[in-house]
Amino acid sequence: MFRFQHLDHLYLLGLLPLFVILFIGMVVWRKNKLKKLGEHRLVSDQILGFISGRSLSKFILFSVAFTLAVIGWANLQKGSGTEEVQRKGVDVIIALDVSKSMLATDIQPDRLSRAKQLVMSMIDKMKNDRVGLVVFAGRAYLQVPLTIDYSAMKMMLQNVKPDLVPTQGTIISQAIDMATQSFSQKEKKYKSLVIISDGEDHDEQAMEKAKSAAESGIIIHTIGIGSPDGTTLIDPDTKSVKLDETGNPVVSKLNEDELKAIAAEGKGTYTLLRNTDEVATKLVDEIDGMEQKSLGAVVFSSYASYFQYFLAAAFAALLLEYFLPGSRLKAQRKTA
Repeated sequence: MFRFQHLDHLYLLGLLPLFVILFIGMVVWRKNKLKKLGEHRLVSDQILGFISGRSLSKFILFSVAFTLAVIGWANLQKGSGTEEVQRKGVDVIIALDVSKSMLATDIQPDRLSRAKQLVMSMIDKMKNDRVGLVVFAGRAYLQVPLTIDYSAMKMMLQNVKPDLVPTQGTIISQAIDMATQSFSQKEKKYKSLVIISDGEDHDEQAMEKAKSAAESGIIIHTIGIGSPDGTTLIDPDTKSVKLDETGNPVVSKLNEDELKAIAAEGKGTYTLLRNTDEVATKLVDEIDGMEQKSLGAVVFSSYASYFQYFLAAAFAALLLEYFLPGSRLKAQRKTA
């Protein structure tokens, strides 16, 4: 089984299209420059060591070297040893509110960013639990099924934004429904749902769904994001304060009563997010305190790294690009 030790480093490969655009721009600029000197065939004869396609070859070598270096930095690995390890844990689904009210800045830098920081901190503190991600606004979607691949969870979390859910609003009951369906239907315990939201719920079924989920063995914890005093929202299109139908500023407030009631029905706890690390520690401690199931799984106990081969190949490509001779205009002969 292969894996990248530092999967997030691969995002640097997104620079390749930029390099292509810059190269094309340079080629066009150079052609326009040479046109001012005269006809292309005559000018080419005046260039020492002129070889058609040399610039493209050097660019390809550079791009290959860059790609290999990034892959080497991400460190491709292969499991080289395995052992049967008895693990204990529970299944945890995090339901994250991505409605536009989560862009409010009454908690810095904004509610959604702080919520994502909280989830990242929770994942860092988890050990053997399986974790999944549900995003919701006017509808709920399973973004990451239950997994022990924490790196994949983090990578998907970075892309979470309000645009993921086209139907706006905040319907917590749908998030509870989606999470309930994502858990094992055979077990009546070992399951926990963490709802992170500002509590601006737009339906009245959340309590009923929370009670039903608790009866199926799901412990529901809720995290409040924002301020009870609230703040105005900025319209992302106009960059100005969002107004309602009557022309008054839209104020988004944290609804703690709603979230507390859901946690009570779900036999869990409610926490107001202030210190991210403290809340993450509290949540993970609550989860660790639950009855846990034994998970016998084959895991890789050691990995062989292959970064050195990619870095060596990148260095070779750079050397080849460096020693590929350039070209220059011949010196003008002086006439007596």
